[in-house]
Amino acid sequence: MYLPPAFKMDDLASLHEVMRRYPLATLVTKAGDGVAADHIPFLLDTASGDLGVLRAHVARANPLWHAHPATAEALVIFTGPDHYISPSWYATKRETGKVVPTWNYVAVHAHGRLRVHDDPAWLRRQIDDLTNLHEAGQPSPWAVADAPEEFIAAQMQAIVGIEMLITRIEGKSKLSQNRSHADRLGVIDGLTASGGVAAGDMAKRVAQEI
Repeated sequence: MYLPPAFKMDDLASLHEVMRRYPLATLVTKAGDGVAADHIPFLLDTASGDLGVLRAHVARANPLWHAHPATAEALVIFTGPDHYISPSWYATKRETGKVVPTWNYVAVHAHGRLRVHDDPAWLRRQIDDLTNLHEAGQPSPWAVADAPEEFIAAQMQAIVGIEMLITRIEGKSKLSQNRSHADRLGVIDGLTASGGVAAGDMAKRVAQEI
């Protein structure tokens, strides 16, 4: 990932925050002479390893878990908030006209080797943890144990667990840091006026960088 100094994320806690808040990531693996990309919700364990451990499961029918060489590095891409930035929002547009559109975004890349898990106890713990995390905010949280045990056992036979010890991590937070103070204020005003959750989230993040 191209990382200009102004946009580089160095704080591990901030990198982990993006991974937790946007858990549906793109797993890039080797597939024959090329690569494959799969979209998978991951769980982040920050208590394991220096940089953390990622855990997930995939369909047994998905070839990635046996096609990707155990010795090869895999890449997990977490995509955070993003939004189009209009040049009309910049103070510089009114001053010189020398402006162009751009796109603000946040992304984290985690690298490491995949480990496959086919143990029922590991898989049950993974699906319990994943479910409990995302059901926590529901009025009546659903639990894996709510379904018949034989049904869950049959479902688990159709999945395989994957785990990745993160050995390298990098993040990019492109939030108009390369613009003047006046331009950044214009971006915040433009995003706020645009309305919508995505624009509002991006406006807050740009404001935090001022």
